[in-house]
Amino acid sequence: MITQDDFEVLQALESPKRDHYLLHQRPKVAQTLVSLLSHVSKEHTVQYLLVCIDDIISEDPSRLDMFRQHALAHAESQWAVFLNLLTRPDPFTSHVTARLMAKMAVWGGDRLSGADLTFYLTWLKDQLKSPGNEYIQTVCRCLQMLLRQDYYREVFCTMDGVQSIVQVLASDRHNFQIQYQLTFCLWVLTFSENIATTMNKCGVVPVLGDVLQQSVKEKVTRITLAVLRNLCEKPEPAVARENCVQMVQCKVLKQLEILAQKKFEDEDITSDIEFLNDRLQTSIQDLSSFEEYSSEVHSGRMEWSPVHKSEKFWRENCHRLNEKNYELLRILIHLMENNTDPLVLAVACHDVGQYARHYPRGKKVLEQLDGKQSVMSHLSHAEPSVRYEALLAVQKLMVHNWEYLGKQVEKSAVAVA
Repeated sequence: MITQDDFEVLQALESPKRDHYLLHQRPKVAQTLVSLLSHVSKEHTVQYLLVCIDDIISEDPSRLDMFRQHALAHAESQWAVFLNLLTRPDPFTSHVTARLMAKMAVWGGDRLSGADLTFYLTWLKDQLKSPGNEYIQTVCRCLQMLLRQDYYREVFCTMDGVQSIVQVLASDRHNFQIQYQLTFCLWVLTFSENIATTMNKCGVVPVLGDVLQQSVKEKVTRITLAVLRNLCEKPEPAVARENCVQMVQCKVLKQLEILAQKKFEDEDITSDIEFLNDRLQTSIQDLSSFEEYSSEVHSGRMEWSPVHKSEKFWRENCHRLNEKNYELLRILIHLMENNTDPLVLAVACHDVGQYARHYPRGKKVLEQLDGKQSVMSHLSHAEPSVRYEALLAVQKLMVHNWEYLGKQVEKSAVAVA
């Protein structure tokens, strides 16, 4: 099945003199391993060869150069044979190959680039999101290695890599180790200022807020705090401020108060807690009520914060829901149509009702945006609080002069008394 020369090379790699042989016969070793990987079809043999290469380069990363030299000598790509193995049906084979490629891309002399890099990163993203992938830890490890380097970070982000990580973290179906590895990936990404500046568009802060709240392992808490700190420090000032506001809305400040009462062996955790607490407290002081409200709506995590119940707030700011082509109003309607959290639905219905009550043309605007229909769809909601707020909102939408009606009701009540 193999030549005598190939057999002798494999035999030498199993002998006690392997290190000496690898020092003096690298071209021969590379020739044999690449040739066999290119032509052998038996799965167990391919797996043996891949594990052999992994052992060789893990012991001494400088040995990777023999594959680069072999590719140069034969005017071929050193990546070709490994990219072909990524598509093998056996998951062990493909994931060992992925691990090898990550080491070659980071430790080797040649950078993985162009279509080859796109193919590899696409494969990793697909495997990351594949349900029930028993090798997901290997996939995460590959990303941890690659994303330490600026070049790979930039390419990964242009391929919606951050969104992929956020989606997997948000799915909440993985253990703490995967949480740690994926959060580590986000952490190394934040060291690129331009990436850190755009990460808030991918929903990173809300997901990290959830991870921090659910974390039971110190290392997960540590890496999550480190990412949040970088998001306050690394981006341009305006974005950093937005991130701080979003952290407040996602209950990070409340979680920091809980964590501050615990004792941690790692001093970095204590330092990050103090830094984030100071920064978030400052952001609250600088925040206007409307900015706070806008941030809460954008986060999609609405609750009964004081602004919702403030008549003064709605009198002064109802017209601002018209800004940017009714952006906030459209988000409220979207939440009513797509969110499943009863609290969010109740608050959104309430706010739409307040807009209709205080803004003179509110009823007409909401009809044009299908807001009225969205509110009415919740009149039969299973949750009483949602039904109640939807009913109040519909009443406000149906009445042209809310204040006039209120006074008439009061007069009637006095007359009856």
